[in-house]
Amino acid sequence: MQLDCSAVLADVWMMLDGECDESTRARLQHHIENCSPCIEAYGLEEKLKRLLSRKCGGERAPESLRQRLKLEYRRVTIIETRSES
Repeated sequence: MQLDCSAVLADVWMMLDGECDESTRARLQHHIENCSPCIEAYGLEEKLKRLLSRKCGGERAPESLRQRLKLEYRRVTIIETRSES
């Protein structure tokens, strides 16, 4: 199954946080490994996550904030991907 880059990038944080099931993680990982733009974006997201973790001392954001950020991130990813076409 061919995955759309915007869908993959929208779910990268779930994969980095270990919040997706094994089959979803495998599909996302396969796409990322075979798509140069997604490899680059994934690397940036992974670095950002490590930086946030290091600077925030392991604190966890309230669930309502996490959900709003996920929605906003998906919206921005989809808009940017569509505007590049």
